[in-house]
Amino acid sequence: MRVALYARVSTEDQAKEGFSLDAQIKKLEAYCRSRGWTPIGHFIDEGCSGRNTNRPEYKRMMDSMDDWDVLLVLKMDRIHRNSVNFATMMDHLKHKGKEFNSIQEKFDTTTAMGRFVMDIMQRIAQLESEQIGERVKMGMQRKAKYGTGRLGSGHPYGYTYSNGRLEIEADEASVVHTIYRLSAEGMSTSRIARTLNEAFIRAKKGGNWNKQSVHGILHNPLYEGYMRWDGNIRQGDHEAILEPTVCSSAGPLTCEADQA
Repeated sequence: MRVALYARVSTEDQAKEGFSLDAQIKKLEAYCRSRGWTPIGHFIDEGCSGRNTNRPEYKRMMDSMDDWDVLLVLKMDRIHRNSVNFATMMDHLKHKGKEFNSIQEKFDTTTAMGRFVMDIMQRIAQLESEQIGERVKMGMQRKAKYGTGRLGSGHPYGYTYSNGRLEIEADEASVVHTIYRLSAEGMSTSRIARTLNEAFIRAKKGGNWNKQSVHGILHNPLYEGYMRWDGNIRQGDHEAILEPTVCSSAGPLTCEADQA
C-alpha cells in the first residue's frame, strides 16, 4: 500500500502534548512500518484550521491522489473538524478507489467494519447538513412572517447596512424615485435603463443598468417599507424610500401586512 501521511497543527494545537508535527509524523511512520505500508509523501499543514478545506498541503495531497492508495492520519480531527467536510472527502476517496485510516480511532476503510462505520458517519453528516438547511429556512420564514431582522444578502440598491439594519443611501434613493417616476410616465424598463446609463448613473456594483435590474427595483416591496420571503410580505423594520401604496410594487403576492 502506498500511503499519504497527513499532519496538521493549528495555533492552539501546537501547545498540546502529542500534537506537534514531529510527533504526528513519527507515529504515522511507525504505523506504516507495522503494517508493511510504504509512505510516499508527507503533507503537513502548520497553523491551519481543520474547519475548512482551504489548506495548501491538504489540497496538494488531494490533487496527487493518483500517487497513493491510503490516506493516513493520527486522529480524525487532524484531517477535518467539520463532519460535512469529512463526509465529502470520504465520498471523493471512495469514488477514486482510495482508503482512509485514522490511527487513534482505529477507523480503517481497508476493513469491512471500517467501511460500515464510514457509511454511518456519512449518513449522520448528511442529516446534519439537511437539519442546518431546515433551521436556516425556518429562521428566514420567521423573519418574513414577523417582520424582524433583515432578509437576503448583499446591499440592495438605495440602501446600505449599518449595525445590522437597512439605512437609506441618499443618492441611490434619489435614483429609485426617478425610476418609479419614469415608469409611471409610461417609459419601458429598457428605456429607463438606457436613460440611466446615458446619464452615467451606475448600478449598485458600478456596472450598467439593464431592463432586469430596473424591473427588480420596480417590483421590490422593500422600497415601500416591506420585506418579502417565500410568499410572505410583511412590514419591515427599515425606512421606506417610497410612500407606501398598499404594496403596489409587490406584484401578484398578497401583502399580509395590510391584511393584519
